This record gives sequence, C-alpha cells and structure tokens, in this order.
Amino acid sequence: MSSRNNNYEHLEGGMGPARPGAGKKLQWRKLAVACTTLIALVWFLSPRGDGGDGLLPDDVYPSYTTTGLHQNIHTAKPPSPSKFPALPSTSDPQTVPTSPETDPDPLKTVHCAMPHSSTSSLVQYALMIDAGSTGSRIHIYKFHNCGPSPAYEYEVFKQIQPGLSSYAGQPRAAAESLDVLLNEALRVVPASLHSCTPVAVKATAGLRLLGAQESIDILDAVEEHLLSAYPFILPDRDAVAIMDGRDEGVYAWITANYLLDTIRVDSPAGAAPYAVLDLGGGSTQIVFEPERAENEGVGLKDGEHKYELVFGGATRLLYQHSYLGYGLKSARGSVHRLVEFIDSVRKPHADIDEEHMSRIPSPCLAQGTTKEVEIPQVNGEKKLVLMAGEDIGSFDACKRVLELVMAKDAVCELKPCSFDGVYQPSLLDAFPTGKILLLSYFYDRITPLIGSTDL
Repeated sequence: MSSRNNNYEHLEGGMGPARPGAGKKLQWRKLAVACTTLIALVWFLSPRGDGGDGLLPDDVYPSYTTTGLHQNIHTAKPPSPSKFPALPSTSDPQTVPTSPETDPDPLKTVHCAMPHSSTSSLVQYALMIDAGSTGSRIHIYKFHNCGPSPAYEYEVFKQIQPGLSSYAGQPRAAAESLDVLLNEALRVVPASLHSCTPVAVKATAGLRLLGAQESIDILDAVEEHLLSAYPFILPDRDAVAIMDGRDEGVYAWITANYLLDTIRVDSPAGAAPYAVLDLGGGSTQIVFEPERAENEGVGLKDGEHKYELVFGGATRLLYQHSYLGYGLKSARGSVHRLVEFIDSVRKPHADIDEEHMSRIPSPCLAQGTTKEVEIPQVNGEKKLVLMAGEDIGSFDACKRVLELVMAKDAVCELKPCSFDGVYQPSLLDAFPTGKILLLSYFYDRITPLIGSTDL
C-alpha cells in the first residue's frame, strides 16, 4: 500500500459532510441536516404541480412554483430551535422525544392524544434516501398530526458507502446495497405503520454521470427491490428518480434561506437572501438572486441559467447552474487522468515500481506523498497507477493542470463566463453586498485547516 500523510487523508477520506463521526466534530452540520429535512418536506409534503392542496399551510412552509427558465463567507451557527416551524404545544420541552430511544411510544406523541382529523393517524413516518455520488443516506422522519398539517418530531439518520453509481453494470447489487438503510427503517418505523409509510430515493450527480441506460437499469432495480422486498409505499411515479441538477441547487437555496429567515412570509423587512454554493462529490451548484436590475447592465441574460421561483408570496429570478463533473471526487479524478495522460505523452514507457504499477509524478500531490489511483481506460477497464508527489509538488504546475481540467480557456459564447464556457454574472457586480453560504465539501475541507470553532 502507498504511504500517505495526514493531510492527504483529510482530503481523500470519508463521505464529505456525511462521513462517520463528522457530526460530533462539526456542529454546523446541524444546518445541513435541517436543510435535508426541509428538502424532504418539499418532496413529500409540498403542493404538487397540478395545483392540488398541499399538506403544509403557507405559514409552516410556503408553497412554491418554478418555471425553469472577495465576498463575505457566511459561517453562522444553525438557527435556534425557536426558528423552526412548529405547532403550539403545552408539553414540557424536556419530555419531547428526540429519537426512538427517548420516545416512550413510537405510535403516539406527547403533543396530543387524538389527531386533528379523524381520517389521519396520530403519527406518521416518511423515508428519504439521498443517493449521492460518494454514498447513500437515509433520513427517517417522524411527524405528528395534532394540527391541520403534519409537524416534525425527530429524525433518524444512517449512511453507507459506496454510492449507487459505484455499481455500474450491477443494478441488482446496487439495489441490494440499500438494504442496510431500509432495514434501519424497518426497525424504527412501527410495524403497523409500514404499509402507509412513503419512501423516496433521489439520486444526484453520481448517477447523472453514468450512461443513460446504466442509470435507468439501477433505478429500475431499486424500485423493483423496494416493491418486492419491503412493505413501504412509493408515493408517486417519480419516487425513485435522478434529481435534476437545476432543482438540486435551487432546493438547497430555498432550504438554506428559509432556515436563515430571509425568504419567509414573516422574514424581517429588507432581509437579503444568501448565495448558496454547494460542493458535492460529483457536481457543484451555485444559486443566487442578483441584486441589480438588468437595466444596470449586470442583470441576468436569457438562458437555462434563469430560474423563476414563486415562494412565500414573492416571485424571484435566480441565477443557477449545476457543474456536472466538477464535484470534489469527480474533479479530482479528472486531475489524476490528465496528469497520467501528460505523463504518457512525455514518457511513453512509464517507470514501474516494485509492485508493478506505473509511477507517475504529480504536481498536485504534496512532496513525499503517494497515492494509488485507478485510471479508466478506453476499453472500459481501469489501470492502477501510483501518483507520487516526490520532489516536484508545485502549486504553479498544479494550477495549470486545474485550469485545463476546468476548461478556463473554453469558448465563452455568452459573456461573462466562470469556467467551462458557462455564463455566470460576476458576484462582485451582481451580488456586491450579499453573503455567501458554503455547503457540503466546502465546509468539510475548510474545517481541518482553520478549525470548526472559528466557523
């Protein structure tokens, strides 16, 4: 096995914001969990596009519709519990359960003895599986029906590695990889409620990066496995699906700004929404609401980057883009592939070490470190090589490699562009006074360098 230093372990190990043990060290993750909770509520409980009544009233979670069309980095602590929507309760807060272990009766609630409606159960559960590029996670939510709409009680979270995209060509194995998560749901949800508990599986960039047929095969296998092996229900035809990159970024923007009290109906007057940058394993999202009008010369030009959002009684025009292939893991893989290609052109006959692996100097590894890397080949196979920092670790050389990977010189048809030829207004021009919220791997990779107590 190759030697690695601790810094490289920090960059390579784990599942980003969801790696084991991270929650104890990184308290700010509570915001990410809360965001996921609200995203789940959007999927499960918000009004549908057919205009039907949603399960949540506007004062709990406003309805929304879409028509698809050096800044201050915000690192605030998560909102206090009083900022989360909740139904009035006379219960002693210390007696309110926060997990199955503290719940005296999973079939009941401490908030009331009878449901608000005779047609509703006293409590209900919902399951959301986030199938990301680096792993899959399940969020098991408990709600009570003491009021006219379901109210959140607590969540159970569990995660596994690797993600569904690691099972290319093995759809059945991909589906069965979720058994650990679903068995946890069987344990948490009371048996009498299994048949009325909805489950949804939302995949992100990992599956988007696979070929269309491979992704379809995996999703079909997951859906069939859920229907044949588990008692839970699929709430609609899109319960098992790949989340569109546009929606992924905008949902993160909605949930983060909702939690930060900038876009609610009762938000303080003049509250300015935050820009949201979300660095995942397979893609990166950026979403913000430009502050300046188009007649000032810095507004949004027409194109797919425009996203019209109606939320909380207000119509907002957002800029959004999902950079598929530029997540932390996928971009790092592109760097390794480019370094290997450059080395093969420069030196057709690579050095072979004692383990019969090609040894390739990499300017993007720290001096004295090595890393075993799998390089995809044209025939579909993978070649194992040894990337070596040796004595050539160089910021300038690595920067040039990164500029090539990011296609900084790509043709910019609609100016201005960020990278890869993608139109993006300058944040300094279109968002000069706003704050930026960094999510997922952004936070995960900054924390070891400056410490979580500084964030």
